[in-house]
Amino acid sequence: MEKLSKFLVQAKVATYASDSGKKRILDDGGTELTYQEGDLLYRDRYYGSHTFLGEEVVFENGEKKWGMNYYGIILNDNISVDEFTDFLKKAMRQVSEERPFRGPAHFEEGNYTYKDKSDGDINHFSGIEKILIKGEEVYRLYYHGGLIKDF
Repeated sequence: MEKLSKFLVQAKVATYASDSGKKRILDDGGTELTYQEGDLLYRDRYYGSHTFLGEEVVFENGEKKWGMNYYGIILNDNISVDEFTDFLKKAMRQVSEERPFRGPAHFEEGNYTYKDKSDGDINHFSGIEKILIKGEEVYRLYYHGGLIKDF
């Protein structure tokens, strides 16, 4: 699991959190971010922006190994989208090998506060991520996932 955790951190930091991974718009309107290192491939596909849903999958030698689904919503239409996105990406760059799902349990910068609460481990987990501005919740994301095994 250590190899998977390390890879997830590298992939998440290299894709959405920093815009340095491969990005393409899919025929169905979704966005796909990918990152590959050796025999591991990370794929994040999502749809929407104000409200959105997505799926992350890690493949090893072409076989499904791990996945996570997520659904997020911006709760306040009056926030600065650029400031919000920059802050979220900073929080996402703090992802850890111990909890390689989203960002850290807590992160603050200026008026922004990021909170993430998860249960479980890389094998099976669920969680909720929130962003507050001056104490007001302006964003929420639900996620869950774990190892993928076939019978």
